[in-house]
Amino acid sequence: MTTEPNDLTTTETTETTDRARSPRPQTNPARRPSKGRASDPTAKSPTYPVRHAADDRTTDAAEGAAAASASAPAPALVPVNARAAASSSTAPSDERLRRWRLVLGGEAADGTGCVLGGQDAAMDGALTALYGRGDGKGQAGKDRSAGLGASAPSVARWLGDIRTYFPSSVVQVMQRDAIDRLGLSTLLLEPEMLEAVEADVHLVGTLLSLNKAMPETTKETARAVVRKVVEDLEKRLATRTRATLTGALDRSARISRPRHHDIDWNRTISANLKHYLPEYRTIVPERLIGYGRASRSVKKEVVLCIDQSGSMAASVVYASVFGAVLASMRSIDTRLVVFDTAVVDLTDQLDDPVDVLFGTQLGGGTDINRALAYCQSQITRPAETVMVLISDLYEGGIRNEMLKRVAAMKASGVQFVTLLALSDEGAPAYDREHAAALAALGAPAFACTPDLFPEVMAAAIEKRPLPIPDPA
Repeated sequence: MTTEPNDLTTTETTETTDRARSPRPQTNPARRPSKGRASDPTAKSPTYPVRHAADDRTTDAAEGAAAASASAPAPALVPVNARAAASSSTAPSDERLRRWRLVLGGEAADGTGCVLGGQDAAMDGALTALYGRGDGKGQAGKDRSAGLGASAPSVARWLGDIRTYFPSSVVQVMQRDAIDRLGLSTLLLEPEMLEAVEADVHLVGTLLSLNKAMPETTKETARAVVRKVVEDLEKRLATRTRATLTGALDRSARISRPRHHDIDWNRTISANLKHYLPEYRTIVPERLIGYGRASRSVKKEVVLCIDQSGSMAASVVYASVFGAVLASMRSIDTRLVVFDTAVVDLTDQLDDPVDVLFGTQLGGGTDINRALAYCQSQITRPAETVMVLISDLYEGGIRNEMLKRVAAMKASGVQFVTLLALSDEGAPAYDREHAAALAALGAPAFACTPDLFPEVMAAAIEKRPLPIPDPA
């Protein structure tokens, strides 16, 4: 059964085995079938095709589909050879073939010798609608590509299908691929589409990039989607961030007459080594050093300076959430600044990170020097300030002036932190020359996950070495 270009494959579609997809590149031997799978011993070794133009995330989506359906009753498999037909559909060999069939995408040369039915066929249809065929041709030589097209009802059905058959993490990957590969961004301007999608950080980034083009009828729905994601992030990150930074603030406030349970024993021993008594094998602590308690008078200033170029979308989302959490702490005075070639101070909107996000404008150029000049002018207590620059460091402004400003801030006592990204995606493409120059100034640049960010901030507040992750 074939479909015309841009037709969405529905859940009733049953994929036939005569489809032709391009051969699987031999770059990931870990995903090739084992030699012990059921096959005709006289047959030649099969080739292993995959869905065209799809990277490992496509295979991961198919593997996720197989894993998601493993706990459900296995649908019947239809083997090609008679020996397999006589075996049970729940046999381990058949289950292995079923999983490989979902991963490889079918076709006459997939080597599994089976077709799918029931829920597995629907899963395969949803993958085919997005990733299409390997050779781009259907039967009778007709052109064939992925089947999502620009039909809103079709996309809505497809979104419902993938949420039914795949786990949430796989749904988010497939939605992202649909937006990137098939140009479906414009459909997100329709309220019905926004209500159907699985909201995540990447979707929020896409909505923010479309903010200026979004009609008024869609904006309220978009804000509701963004708010849901932001609230979920706050629930996950806020408690740990507050606890970690409260402890760091306590430890950063040193006092000379601490109560017993507030004594910092490591610093006290180091400060009193000269009072060691060999005959008693002990130290007489003439001077006690202890932890203070964070109070209204022990305040730190934190400046978050965020690059809002298009590649930093996820970082903008996370930074806005962390900015709101930090602003809720009485002991920290937080300022949030976003920039491209212009600089916008969004500090007065920190009580609502959704307002902060919709105050950004993803895309455009980058002038880091101009942004740092503004932030430097806002610093009133350098020795008690943590400056966090979140950028891929592609500077469109004056490079030497940017480096001079960083050096000047560090010389005045500012704790300067450079993050290439604040997300779970690892380091993006970044300017390595600028990163090396900042490292030479004592401000190493590195990518930071949201889970690591509280530890990075705690180290900066306590003025100890930053927990820089090992490069991948």
